[in-house]
Amino acid sequence: MQNFLMAALLALLVLPACDDRSYRQIGAAIDVLTKRNHELPGPAIERLRHLGRRAVPQIETAMHTASARGKVNLVAALAAIGEPESAAILQHFAVYDANSEVRTACDEVLAKWAAGNDPKTAPAKQALARIAEKRRLGQAE
Repeated sequence: MQNFLMAALLALLVLPACDDRSYRQIGAAIDVLTKRNHELPGPAIERLRHLGRRAVPQIETAMHTASARGKVNLVAALAAIGEPESAAILQHFAVYDANSEVRTACDEVLAKWAAGNDPKTAPAKQALARIAEKRRLGQAE
């Protein structure tokens, strides 16, 4: 019984230290990038870059409802984070977004990644090939 109580006490002390609240930081930075306010996008992009891969799902979600200017800022954040899995997100918006500025921003990031020699290269090349195919078939904006 005493061992159980010690384990329970230890769990109560350790669990709060394991709580990741980065989603609030990510959300705040995304708000800066997608809403008109007094902050410049550069520092918010840098905060998201620092948070890294953890920010990608929230950025992807925000991309679906952001304005064109907000989407371009979010694309810049994905570029700064440099997560290879983001190539699929960029591919989707390069094909289906109604705004040409957003499509161009996605194309440019993917082209830059494809020209590199790192883990982003292969996913970016694959995304660019799929984009070209969709456009050739008239299945893109």
